[in-house]
Amino acid sequence: MDKKVFVIIVTYNGARWIDKNIASLLASSYHVSIIAIDNNSTDDSVALLEKYSQVQLVKSPDNLGFGKANNIGMKMALEQGADYFFLLNQDAWVFGGTVGSLVGKMEKDAAFGIMSPMHYSGDGIQFDKSFETYYSRKTKEQDGVAVVPFVNAAAWLVSKKCVEKVGFFEPLFGHYGEDRNYCDRVHYHKFLIGIDIHSKIVHDRVITRNLNKDLTQSKYKILATLIDPNRSLFSAYKQGLKEALGLPKYFSKFYNRAEVKHMLRELLKYYKSFIVKPGQIIAARKRAL
Repeated sequence: MDKKVFVIIVTYNGARWIDKNIASLLASSYHVSIIAIDNNSTDDSVALLEKYSQVQLVKSPDNLGFGKANNIGMKMALEQGADYFFLLNQDAWVFGGTVGSLVGKMEKDAAFGIMSPMHYSGDGIQFDKSFETYYSRKTKEQDGVAVVPFVNAAAWLVSKKCVEKVGFFEPLFGHYGEDRNYCDRVHYHKFLIGIDIHSKIVHDRVITRNLNKDLTQSKYKILATLIDPNRSLFSAYKQGLKEALGLPKYFSKFYNRAEVKHMLRELLKYYKSFIVKPGQIIAARKRAL
C-alpha cells in the first residue's frame, strides 16, 4: 500500500514558479497531496494557486517566514494521516520519479529522518551551488544514499516518525537558520539525514549577497548554535561567541571595513542579548529534547 505523502509548499510572491511547481507535482508518478501556505503575497501567487482544485490553500494574513508557515502545513498533513511530509520550495520542481524514489529509500531504512533529492540549478544541468557544498560533506554513500550532516530544506522528505519525535520548526527563527536547527535536533534524536542520488529537483534560484541578508543569516547561525541540543549550554555559548567574532572576519572578503565593523557590533550585541536574558535560549533547548 502506498504511503500518504503530503507536499507542503510555502509561497511568497512566487507567481513566476507556481505553475511549474504544481504541474510537476501533479505529474508525479507517485501520488501526492498538496498543501500550500501563502505568506500574504502581493503578486498573483494566490490567484494561481486557486486554479488548482487539488491544492489545499491556506492564506496567512501575515508573512510567517519559512518555518512557522511550514508548521501549519505539517500539522494539517498530520491530522489527515500523512506518512511523509515533502517540504518543497516554491522555486523548485520535481520529476516524475522524484517522490517515489525518495519514499523508497526512506522505506528501506527507517534510520533516516530526512531524505533529500539532488538539487540542480535552473538550467537542470549544474548542481545548485549551496547544495554542492552540502553534498561534498557526505560521510558515506551506500545503496544510492549519501549520508550528510546537513542539507538545506528546499526539498525534504521527512518521515512521520521523525516529526513525532523531533517536532516542528523552532518558532524563534524567521526565514533563515530553521533548517539547520532542525537538522541539529534530528541528529540529537538519532536519525540520519540522507541524499538520494537517484532523484532530483530543479531549484530555480539566483543566490544574491547583501549586508542585511548576511547579517540576518549570521544572527540565526549564532542562534542555532546556542540552542543546539548536541552541545552543553556552556559549549554552545562558547561557540556562539566564536561565531560572533569570526563571521565578520569571514565576510571581510565581501564588504568594506566599515560594513564589517557594523556587522561585528551587531552580532556581539545580538549574542550578549542572550546572556543578559537567557530565557528564550533555555526554553528552546528544552523544546528540542
